[in-house]
Amino acid sequence: MTSEIGLLLLIIAVSLVLFAFEWVSADVVALGVLLSLILTGLLPTDMAFAGFGSDAVMMILGLLILTASLTRTGVVDMAGRAIIRQTGDNPNRLLMIVVIASAVLGAFMSNTASTAFFVPVVIGLANRLRVSPSKLLMPLAFASILTSSVTLISTSTNIIVSNLMTRSGQRPMGMFELAPVGIPIAIVGLIYMLTLGRRLIPDRTRPVDTDDGNFGMRQYLTEVVVLPESPLVGKTLAESALGKELDLNVVRVVRDKKRYIIPQASTVLQEGDVLMVEGQREEILRIKETAGIDIKADFKLADPELSEEDIRLIEAIILPRSPLIGRTLKGFRFRERYGVQVLAINRHSETIRRKISQVRLQIGDVLLLQGHRANIAALDDGYTLNILNAVTEPRPNRQRAALATIIFVGALLAATFNLLPLAVAVLVGALLAFVTRCITPEEAYREIEWKALILIGSMLALGAAMEYTGTAEFLAQQMVNFAGHLNPLWLLAAFFVLTVVLTQPMSNQAAAIVVVPIALQTAAQLGLNPRSFAMMIAVAASCSYLTPLEPSCLMVYAPGNYRFFDFMKVGSFLTVLIFALALVLVPIVWPL
Repeated sequence: MTSEIGLLLLIIAVSLVLFAFEWVSADVVALGVLLSLILTGLLPTDMAFAGFGSDAVMMILGLLILTASLTRTGVVDMAGRAIIRQTGDNPNRLLMIVVIASAVLGAFMSNTASTAFFVPVVIGLANRLRVSPSKLLMPLAFASILTSSVTLISTSTNIIVSNLMTRSGQRPMGMFELAPVGIPIAIVGLIYMLTLGRRLIPDRTRPVDTDDGNFGMRQYLTEVVVLPESPLVGKTLAESALGKELDLNVVRVVRDKKRYIIPQASTVLQEGDVLMVEGQREEILRIKETAGIDIKADFKLADPELSEEDIRLIEAIILPRSPLIGRTLKGFRFRERYGVQVLAINRHSETIRRKISQVRLQIGDVLLLQGHRANIAALDDGYTLNILNAVTEPRPNRQRAALATIIFVGALLAATFNLLPLAVAVLVGALLAFVTRCITPEEAYREIEWKALILIGSMLALGAAMEYTGTAEFLAQQMVNFAGHLNPLWLLAAFFVLTVVLTQPMSNQAAAIVVVPIALQTAAQLGLNPRSFAMMIAVAASCSYLTPLEPSCLMVYAPGNYRFFDFMKVGSFLTVLIFALALVLVPIVWPL
């Protein structure tokens, strides 16, 4: 062992300790590893920084932009509603549908792309069902990786292994050659994640801090009008699915301006009915994009001369000594006086059942307001109302929803059929999303998780250093020396373990490139079947559950608020299960 190899192993050990205790964030640790490699001379500067321009980083960047465009155009919201119709308010059913859908997609496309599509859907559904996203996001990522050994195109690692086999004189890997091993692994892995694995996942719910302006969880009352020729006319409340799809609770139905009807599932809606509904801010604002209904204030009082850029949405609280206390909005002539309309009202721990215009306001009531920027600014005088939070979320651009979907699917199909490399395909898709105005660059860049890109770009340098210094080959040789004289099964197991170890700091593809040639040469020298070893390494290279450095895991790392070793806690037993299955099945399908 050379001094360079020893120094690199020391850097890896220190980084793992820092990752484990999280004294500093993971991206800072990764950046420190990168600089350590440069300053110690273990890796030239150009090679160290090359990771930030790698396929993996560019692929994640493109996918994040594409998924942001799906969110901006409302596609993610529509997918979430479709799932919620199947799952209702049952988190267990939601988890099952999400992991199965992610696994099926992951068998025929990049697992990173499968995860990218579902991440915003799952976050939205988790918030809707009051479930911690951390309980759903890790199973989502793991499910997409579990089917990486089902088809040749499940992951680019399989294609690389097939290429290396061809170079050594072996026939290439068939499209479904891995399936006899990959399908049992996927089934067992999904069962594990839906049973024991989910119980091991920590609840990493982010605390709600009102000082940060996080007021989206308030329950507001608003009035919704059934528009002329609405598809809801003639339907019952149960058939309207307002509760199931929009998560709105109908507390009163006002008909002909005077009749107050207690809502029941069998209540038939009529044109012009005003529904008094309760819901969170996001659900209230989503009414604006729902066909057949509109917020009454928008429908009756909207100013057609105002452009979307002129309008602001805010939350404001009624202060002590405010002239609004004890008055109704109608009696105070609120809109006429301030040029601002009230979309909804929140009163702490109380359900309001009267029309908004007739509610006598109290200290602490929170109003959801909409109006011209100048009028909103003039309203914040510190006497009548105090602005708590500016609602900056733009309305989904649903007119381009179909276009955003076509771009996303087209990019994935181009990569699946090898028309373009995946990284190139998703970047072309990102460019098309910008050009077609599905999303603006400013909106997309705000949504990108830059910490994840810094983490993976920096850690790819560590993988390059393992190859550059000979550390990877040194570890492989030590494994061969240890197990080469033992039963061939032990040697097969040793290469599995070595590949899994190397895939943690290195990319899956890099680990396969290092280990497969050594394994094929070793098998040839010992008179064993090289194909058995190649297939074992292909399975092991996709076994990336111990750290969040796999791109799919990186995509859920920050949104799930996970810690570095949460993945080891859940993924270690899953890795052992896959190891045991592979050790049994690989020699049967490809005899040694």
